[in-house]
Amino acid sequence: MAKGFLQRKAAWEILLKVSSGMYSDMALEKVLLNYKFNQLDIAFITEISFGCIRYRKYLDLWIDHTSKFPYNKQPPKLRWLLHIGLYQLLKMDKIPYSAAISTTVEVAKITDLSGLSGVINGILRNASQKFKEKDFPIIPNNKVDRISYIESLPKWLVKEIIDWFGFEKASNIAASFNKRPTIDLRVNSLQTNVDEIIKLFKNKDIQVSKIKDLINGIELEKKSRAIRNLPGYEEGKWVIQDRSSQWVSTLLNPKKGDKILDACAAPGSKTTHLAEMIYDKGEIWAFDRSEFRLKILKENLKRLNIKCVQVHKGDSINITDLKPDLRFYFDKILIDAPCSGIGTFARNPDARWSLNKNKIDQLISLQEKLLHCIFPLLKRTGTLVYSTCTICPRENNLLIKNFLKNNNHINLVCEKQILPSCTNSGDGFYAAVLNYI
Repeated sequence: MAKGFLQRKAAWEILLKVSSGMYSDMALEKVLLNYKFNQLDIAFITEISFGCIRYRKYLDLWIDHTSKFPYNKQPPKLRWLLHIGLYQLLKMDKIPYSAAISTTVEVAKITDLSGLSGVINGILRNASQKFKEKDFPIIPNNKVDRISYIESLPKWLVKEIIDWFGFEKASNIAASFNKRPTIDLRVNSLQTNVDEIIKLFKNKDIQVSKIKDLINGIELEKKSRAIRNLPGYEEGKWVIQDRSSQWVSTLLNPKKGDKILDACAAPGSKTTHLAEMIYDKGEIWAFDRSEFRLKILKENLKRLNIKCVQVHKGDSINITDLKPDLRFYFDKILIDAPCSGIGTFARNPDARWSLNKNKIDQLISLQEKLLHCIFPLLKRTGTLVYSTCTICPRENNLLIKNFLKNNNHINLVCEKQILPSCTNSGDGFYAAVLNYI
């Protein structure tokens, strides 16, 4: 058997799970439970599987360019295995063509695609020859199609991003969706500090660095092992949290003794950040509808040894109906609203394929309800932060503009949109700071 075929087989199984509706990170975790891979193998499998998910449209273009049958006529299992081979040929410079082809064909031979191993071999050899000869697929010569195919994004979404930000910014944003995301950590200031954590990591030959403009943020420069096995994790000395997300909670300027509502709390990165900033002294009410996500929140609270958070399962929209005595109760409120997540496409490669305009419309309706129903819980002297991890203006600044138009007793203190970029790290995020006039 060809060396390395098991890693390709695992990557293919991840694609099969994602194509059936599973999130990419969950698919990765479930598949790896069936194997005993080292960390280098896991990094390799992640690169191939997540790369195939990101570049799905581009790889389909190459199937059409090298096969007698277009991608949408291929059996799904064959299509995803061809993606495994094509991604190695087209996007992974250090893998010899012969190894990329032989290992992919080997996967077919030991699975129910054995009868198609010759077809796979022929298509991949044809692709490698065309790639060497610079015989590339023809892409329509217009801005939308070029970005859509080269960066592998739905055409409707490319049109939207160009409408929102213009062609130059849209090109940069689209390219940033395909870069490897950083692994950012937030140090638990209740237990330790950044300098101590950096020393702890470096003593284990793990390279980390401070994140500019974040008091407790550090970047893991290379993922050398499973996150849970890194020093300080079990002791609750840090949590994983993207640098853009770390910026949001600080906008509330929480103080010791504050009564705080985190309206869409789970899995709890911002909840725990708020608890740390008030020195675990005060009240934090953490609401969420998802039992599964609340379980993760509770695990994080226990690991970080945080005591001031009250966890509530339920829809924040109904708080005023269920607990009318909470009107004007909270000093600070965070609405980290459910959103389209367009700002996190680099981190969540499958999200681009499940999103559509109808889903965005539904999310906007929910976001409007959250603002309308939750704002009355804020004290007259309080502060509310509305945030999302998207770059869609209709979910962000335009939504806030419309909310203020219909509520002339509310004031916009400030707002900021962080765009994903090829030159800067971090997810795309939006936040608006609101209070009563």
